Amino acid sequence: MTDLRFGRVATMLPVKDMARACAFYIDVLGFQKTFENGNPVGFMILKKDAAELHLTLQPQHTAAPFNVAHMMVGDVDGMHALCKAHGLRIIKGLKDQEYGLRAFVFEDPDGNRIDVGMPI
Repeated sequence: MTDLRFGRVATMLPVKDMARACAFYIDVLGFQKTFENGNPVGFMILKKDAAELHLTLQPQHTAAPFNVAHMMVGDVDGMHALCKAHGLRIIKGLKDQEYGLRAFVFEDPDGNRIDVGMPI
């Protein structure tokens, strides 16, 4: 096998309402829009620090019953508090995990389950 090299890998999140998704990811979490396509907008790229998210408009989206993304953050307790303050559903509560992360799982406004962690 040859030496495989990978570049950027970004999570694609389906959203039912692009404006609502932007209000969460941009206004609440602080991502910045770096690209959008369509009229109405059907695809958007968001970035914050080293993280990149791709949003795709899927009006008939039904959320999966499992985690679709994992997000590493510098302050997991702060992220947890932010999610609770904005009324997001917490799927798995914040706790120290045996695999070395302090973590929790929440649902974004479209029901996408996102696992958030920080090294202990």
